[in-house]
Amino acid sequence: MAKKDYTASNIQVVEGLDAVRLRPGMYIGSTGVRGLHHILWEIVDNGMDEVANGYGDSISVTVHADGSVSVEDNGRGIPVDMHPTMKVSGVEVVFTQLHAGGKFDSENYSYSGGLHGVGASVTNALSRWLNVEVYKNGTTYKIEFESVEKDGKVHGGLVKNKLVDTKEKTKKHGTKVTFMPDDRIFETTKFSIDTISRRLKELAFLNKGAHITLVDERTSYGESFLKREFYYEGGLIDFVKDLNEIKTPAFDTPVYIEGEKDNVLAQLALQYTDAYTENIFSYVNNIPTSEGGTHETGFKIALTRVLNDWARKLGVLKDKEPNLQGEDFREGLTAVLSVKMQNVQFEGQTKTKLGNTEARLAVESIVLSELNAYFDKHRAVAEIAVKKGVLAAKVREAARKQKELTRAKNSIDNFHTVGKLKSCTGKKPELNELFIVEGDSAGGTCTQARNRSFQAILPLRGKPLNAEKKRIDQVLANEEIRTLISALGADFGKDFNIDDLRYHKVVILSDADQDGMHIRAILLTFFFRYMRELITEGHVYIGLPPLYRISKRGQTEYAYDDAALEKLKKEMGKGVEIQRYKGLGEMNAEQLWETTMDPKTRKLVRVAIEDAAEAERLVSTLMGDAVEQRRNYIIEHANFNKEDTFMDIVNK
Repeated sequence: MAKKDYTASNIQVVEGLDAVRLRPGMYIGSTGVRGLHHILWEIVDNGMDEVANGYGDSISVTVHADGSVSVEDNGRGIPVDMHPTMKVSGVEVVFTQLHAGGKFDSENYSYSGGLHGVGASVTNALSRWLNVEVYKNGTTYKIEFESVEKDGKVHGGLVKNKLVDTKEKTKKHGTKVTFMPDDRIFETTKFSIDTISRRLKELAFLNKGAHITLVDERTSYGESFLKREFYYEGGLIDFVKDLNEIKTPAFDTPVYIEGEKDNVLAQLALQYTDAYTENIFSYVNNIPTSEGGTHETGFKIALTRVLNDWARKLGVLKDKEPNLQGEDFREGLTAVLSVKMQNVQFEGQTKTKLGNTEARLAVESIVLSELNAYFDKHRAVAEIAVKKGVLAAKVREAARKQKELTRAKNSIDNFHTVGKLKSCTGKKPELNELFIVEGDSAGGTCTQARNRSFQAILPLRGKPLNAEKKRIDQVLANEEIRTLISALGADFGKDFNIDDLRYHKVVILSDADQDGMHIRAILLTFFFRYMRELITEGHVYIGLPPLYRISKRGQTEYAYDDAALEKLKKEMGKGVEIQRYKGLGEMNAEQLWETTMDPKTRKLVRVAIEDAAEAERLVSTLMGDAVEQRRNYIIEHANFNKEDTFMDIVNK
């Protein structure tokens, strides 16, 4: 366990706070909704580091009525004594200096999500004001920061009052940070309670026994505010159960193992279901690694080796028969892998892929020994896993044959595709766009409306198969799916190669009704399951056609939802003519180009995956067999022509 005394001398300063407001994207990715929540995660992660290292057990997040937010933990409290070289309090150093923190020293934090010491200062720099209360040594300390205009420029995070010992006695210990995001920086300063809730729930799963509370004071419910509490005594076991809630598990209680090797702590929970795809969610020091990395590699190698050994031990595989492949043992698998370690090295700036070699070796060793020990005690679970792998191998062979047939039938020059795909003349994939539309009528209009030099049209003459409910060989038997694979030219599944993609913008353009939403859902489900990199690399878009055409005395406007329609009616006054579009086919080519296809005027929504676990849960809900859950979700969220509908929520 780390040493208990935590003072300002433990805080190392690498460089001062500089240019954060000038280039916020360098530090938080964007100034949109994602960046707004990023500055909150930085403060939350600091509190979770205290919890993860055993210094506290609770965190509360409160969104206040004025739009500010508070994060309070019951850890040790940020140091309040004087820093030996900066000659100011430790609190002031943490919130005004980039690359300053107590996490460079492994004696204070064995494991840390906030690795670089930039989070607190960046949040401060991008807030109108930020206040800190530290509860330490039986006393409450306070300090206030403000971003103020001076010499024609806004300077972020200037100290309004130096650290003050309020002389207020308290039995509490920890830190409370309250900040107001700066509306001069962010496109919106409205926090999403659902986004915050999902992240806090995830943190509660990852930190067994942690008490996490969320309060929203912006909207009252009767006499009280919205309040959610997260506490999971089962940790990762509860996480896997939650992910598989609407699936049929192959055995009741998820497998759980943990171990430590070479200062790497690995915790793993897994369970097989009746699904046909694998779902592995990995984390390093509470940070989701959506692109995987060395820890996932170590887990996969060990799982394959353990189950092949058990297949032979159980007599399912004979001595002369070859081992099954790793993908066979991962079909229908839901697994959560959480690793805690020091000196984390992520590939790239996004912190989504782990690069440490020692993590692979440690995780592989831990899983090999602990999973074998688990199966020794739970032989029936091993038998289930092995039998699922054998069945998956047979399906894989069938899929291989179907894939060869697909390649033969649906090469891009084959007559099956030529009759459907209206290709573009451009030869540069990075400039080309593929519009996937429903039906020949819409396809014909889009073909007339498009710019042939860079826009291709692929009309669907029937609904593609729902990939969530079918094995891969059945999916490949669907003609619409085969045509789509052929048109994109990048293969699918484990053979998907983003470098071969023929169109760098893939736009799903469907009618703004229930059928159109269903087609959108089916296509995104297929991409999510078998071409996920297409989404994660930002190539998938939703086209938003207008619902209404409003005209008066030669003036024509378009409305994309009912609220926009009412606004235009008020602005244009009486005597307006309103046309309600029931589908894309009702628009002429000129209208379709102007509203939906012209890069200068159209409205596209890029599909992204920020929360892989939530995306998995919602895809399963909406595309699986749980009718009641699907009905409830659609009733609550369905709005077929807005940015926050079905798959856009799924993938945010």
